[in-house]
Amino acid sequence: MLPVVALVGRPNVGKSTLFNVLTRTRDALVHDMPGVTRDRHYGVCRLAPDKPFVIVDTGGLVDDATGLDAHTARQAELAMDEADVVVLTVDARDGLLPSDRAILDRLRRSGKPVLLGVNKVDGLDEHAALAEFAALGLAAALPLSAAHGRGVTALLAAIEPLLPEPTLDPLAETPDDGIRVAIVGRPNVGKSTLVNRLLGEERVIASDVPGTTRDSIRIALERDGKRYTLIDTAGIRRRARVEDAVEKFSVIKSLQSVEAAHVTVLVLDAREGVAEQDATLIGHVLASGRALVIAVNKWDGLDKYQREQCVTSLARKLDFAAWARQVYISALHGSGIGELMKAVNRAYASANHQFTSSELTRAVEAAYQAYQPPLVRGHTPKLKFAHPGGTNPPTIVIHGARTKHIADSYRRYLENFFRKRYRLEGTPVRIEFRDSDNPYAGKRNELTEGQQRRRTRMIRNAKRGQR
Repeated sequence: MLPVVALVGRPNVGKSTLFNVLTRTRDALVHDMPGVTRDRHYGVCRLAPDKPFVIVDTGGLVDDATGLDAHTARQAELAMDEADVVVLTVDARDGLLPSDRAILDRLRRSGKPVLLGVNKVDGLDEHAALAEFAALGLAAALPLSAAHGRGVTALLAAIEPLLPEPTLDPLAETPDDGIRVAIVGRPNVGKSTLVNRLLGEERVIASDVPGTTRDSIRIALERDGKRYTLIDTAGIRRRARVEDAVEKFSVIKSLQSVEAAHVTVLVLDAREGVAEQDATLIGHVLASGRALVIAVNKWDGLDKYQREQCVTSLARKLDFAAWARQVYISALHGSGIGELMKAVNRAYASANHQFTSSELTRAVEAAYQAYQPPLVRGHTPKLKFAHPGGTNPPTIVIHGARTKHIADSYRRYLENFFRKRYRLEGTPVRIEFRDSDNPYAGKRNELTEGQQRRRTRMIRNAKRGQR
């Protein structure tokens, strides 16, 4: 395992900005509003190639934390417990505050090596800014400007001697290892509760307050010998109801997570059924070409009649995605979780199914013989051969004649034919038609000298016969 460095401090001191600079990503959501980060966010810093380490971004710590702030503080404490080095980040513009002293006292009791990162020193006298924080009694006080990348080299130089040697080869650890599974849905449907249940620990904050999760959190999971990367996303509401800037960025990152995933798990609330926003999310998943599993959560709170009504409603409203497996679960109590992961594995296997050109050509011939496409101007489109065009989603390229005029209904027929023939479950199937080119189009047949003599002799004999 790689050594761990945790970034802790008050809200809005620039921890997420520093996290993005160290990881050279934009994974952490950054905004001027305090309290944007709530969950632990992990990344790998490789700026020092000889000694890479895991960097952990945490939420801001406040005095007398209650509600969501208490959950955020708990996440920060867990990050401090597992860290080898802690970087206490402070704001040079705000100066030394009692909250900074309280956080430092907590860090000293942990016994972990602590570095002081004095952020936002751009435009200020660095010596004066550092002098104010000298009262904390820390030997290493490093001036930083995370927004401009200043001071990062000195910070890395201070961190490196404090890190233990990695127990494994760092190059063997790759981010996003295994099947990437994005957990999406409307706010307060139980996405974070489902992630915690899969992990068996309180990894992300789960609360009854809608919009608790703001960032997309990637978490490694190993289950039944298989490796996954779970992506917990923020709840996605209707666009008309999204007014806060932070929520807009959260929605964007959630949609980007869908495109980055192999399989998308759409979580529904069994008590509310399928809302218009759920159908919109499924449409985005289809447009992205990602495999889909529908998890109907809070199933344990329904009686027999309500369950029957829920199943009927889902079958009617999700008819356009009938190929997606529906699993009824209770994220709170853990029922149906095993079946959900089996559905994820089947969807992933179907999305990455490998075809051969010969078997696809035989399948196209069988589909064409069973049902031919409608006539186009008195002619029937011809389907000649097919070959694979990619995976995730499975793409099948069919060559033929007059394929530009094939109706969408016949395209859907072919999709269902391939899905049934190869038992593809939980993945869309894309069909691409290509007209075969005529190699002699636009070419004139030039006669040889012998052919020209025979043609002249044939015309002369024909004229004699007419006399």
